[in-house]
Amino acid sequence: MASSKLFLILVFVLMVFKNSGTARVEAARAFFVFGDSLVDNGNNNYLATTARADSPPYGIDYPTHRPTGRFSNGLNIPDFISQEIGSESTLPYLSPQLTGQRLLVGANFASAGIGILNDTGIQFVNIIRMYQQFQYFEEYQRRVSALIGAARTRQLVNRALILMTVGGNDFVNNYYLVPFSARSRQYSLPDYVKYLISEYKKLLMRLYDLGARRVLVTGTGPLGCVPAELAMRSRNGECAAELQRAATLFNPQLTQMLRELNSNYGSDVFIAANTQLTHSDFVTNPQAYGFTTSKVACCGQGPYNGLGLCTVASNMCSNRDQYAFWDPFHPSERANRIIVQQIKTGSTEYMYPMNLSTIMALDSKI
Repeated sequence: MASSKLFLILVFVLMVFKNSGTARVEAARAFFVFGDSLVDNGNNNYLATTARADSPPYGIDYPTHRPTGRFSNGLNIPDFISQEIGSESTLPYLSPQLTGQRLLVGANFASAGIGILNDTGIQFVNIIRMYQQFQYFEEYQRRVSALIGAARTRQLVNRALILMTVGGNDFVNNYYLVPFSARSRQYSLPDYVKYLISEYKKLLMRLYDLGARRVLVTGTGPLGCVPAELAMRSRNGECAAELQRAATLFNPQLTQMLRELNSNYGSDVFIAANTQLTHSDFVTNPQAYGFTTSKVACCGQGPYNGLGLCTVASNMCSNRDQYAFWDPFHPSERANRIIVQQIKTGSTEYMYPMNLSTIMALDSKI
């Protein structure tokens, strides 16, 4: 009799611990990531594509000192946002480790090479385009519903923070990929930007329909100033004018479109992050941020280390923290940290209509 009572007590204690563990995981805000290589943390490792960062020296400064699929020497933008909201880093959706309670943390659906348009990045063949990222998000919600029920899943998604980073590849790996590209023959640059914004609006409306209620939307960086473009288009280290024009056209129209969506929904669902301005700060005055250069990539080859891929055969700097760019296209870990600090505390010039700190303060009262 005593042993049966003891057994029942043990079962009760285990159930309490199990349920409290679920509650703790759910109490932390879920985080979802959509987009391209700036925010991909390993989905492309599971795909047959050349758009991968699964070989050294990628990941050299990651805690494991091994490549993870992040296009960084260490942590990327989503990792630092996860830290700010008090959560562990999200796993790639394709990771076999993303099961059970780990699902409640959120998921990263991003895939290097993709753009707003489905024909962007066709040279990479097998990548997770935006429509498929959303299909995976729907599948994710079905999986979580099986775990905690449909009502709690809706609540988890509605309360989640979401990061959307896409658009740069639609210029670099589409419109300007080759001279006289199909898109450049179809559209003038101003008309192409309008087309991109209209297609991006459809994506964001679909994301809202899938339950998103707080979405950080990053603009493109100063596209013409990355080492890859300097190597191909610059004579004296000046930024490539046409790509700069593209970013200057795209980003204000993106912010205006987000304002219109928020007005339509009657809520500040979409938050514009002016990453072009943040990156431009690095470019114009790298020393103010502790960088020795914003023109030369830490890892690469050719002029500005801007040609080809970052590999074990590449030139590589010894002090990664002194470089704004890790490889020909992507910021260094330290630059990613600074970008997220601007997302967290930046003025309305950088974050409109509010920064991440304000979002967290407001949403904590709900």
